[in-house]
Amino acid sequence: MSKNAIYVKLEVKDSSLKTGLEDIIHSVEGFALQSANDTRRADLLIFELGENTAKDFQLIRSLLDVDSIGEVFYVSQHSDPGVLVQAIRTGAKEFFSQPIKEQEVRQALQNFKERTERTKHKESVRMGQIIEAIGSKGGVGTTTVAVNLAVSLAEMKGSPSVALIDKTMVFGEVPLFLEIKPNYHLGEITKNIARLDATFLMNILSKHSSGVYVLPSPVTLNGHPKATPAIIEHLLSLMQRMFDFLVIDGGQSLDETSLRVLQMSDVVLLISTLSLPCLSNANNLLKSFQNLGYPPKERVRVVANRYLKNSDISLKDSQASIGKEIFWTIPNDYRTTLSAINQGKPLSQVASKAPITKRVRELAYALAKREEGEEREEKRGWKFFKRN
Repeated sequence: MSKNAIYVKLEVKDSSLKTGLEDIIHSVEGFALQSANDTRRADLLIFELGENTAKDFQLIRSLLDVDSIGEVFYVSQHSDPGVLVQAIRTGAKEFFSQPIKEQEVRQALQNFKERTERTKHKESVRMGQIIEAIGSKGGVGTTTVAVNLAVSLAEMKGSPSVALIDKTMVFGEVPLFLEIKPNYHLGEITKNIARLDATFLMNILSKHSSGVYVLPSPVTLNGHPKATPAIIEHLLSLMQRMFDFLVIDGGQSLDETSLRVLQMSDVVLLISTLSLPCLSNANNLLKSFQNLGYPPKERVRVVANRYLKNSDISLKDSQASIGKEIFWTIPNDYRTTLSAINQGKPLSQVASKAPITKRVRELAYALAKREEGEEREEKRGWKFFKRN
């Protein structure tokens, strides 16, 4: 494919319709078809509506929200005015009733090409920022930090797109913290890795009211294939091109897959409390990272959770014991945190003005390299991050 080609993806189940569309697209200069397993952003998606149009429209809205597709054309066996109105509301530029008319499709492609040429400008490759939270030991609040950080990022001005991944291989708790009942989980990705593209992924993800897209872990031992390093790399590489921020609840696992996530992460938040066991574990983890050669020390940020100013172990002594500056502190507020967890709501919805909520919100801005008063500057309001 030419690098200047307009990439078209087909989501069409009817085989004869698909063949007809492929022939038309091949006949129009400047267009190239993407294969089913091509995970790059499609300039144009041609989508065949099924019987459940509400679900189809919701999927397309999600794909447009995260900028995984440029435009969408719909094909439908039904020409009901209500369906047409919904198609227009989701941003469709064209709506073809079946049987399709070749000349109409060709003209629509030419019109799309002209729009693209008028507005096209070279942009750097989009790379969302991967932020992984790992615990120095169990029970230090890693999931609490990951969940509320993701929500705080999504609530920032400019409405960045945010995905939250529960990397715990089984019994992850992220859905409980956000009171969502997902239909799918990470196991669906590992089982269907050959099908993984933006459309398949958006069908798997659950969207929270805050705007955060959630990929939970399995809730039972169900025999799904293990998430190998290759699978997790494929998944994160795709999601980096779809979302501005990926927040990963990494738990305490350090298996081969977890190590691959550490290699890919732009920021690793090492969550600890100012207690002797936690600080000892944090020190051991930092030494392990140094021995492994990754992640680079400048990417690792130590976060002191449940921080008390009058703690038996001071910040100064804690930093001396681990040989690294503590990047951030989150105050201890057991009552508010437990209330949020029990209600299945993020801190911002339970106690938006509480010091703990404000502190997590400030952490989000610090990691996003934004000032709280900044307005959107570029398309979607965000610059994308690349590793040095």
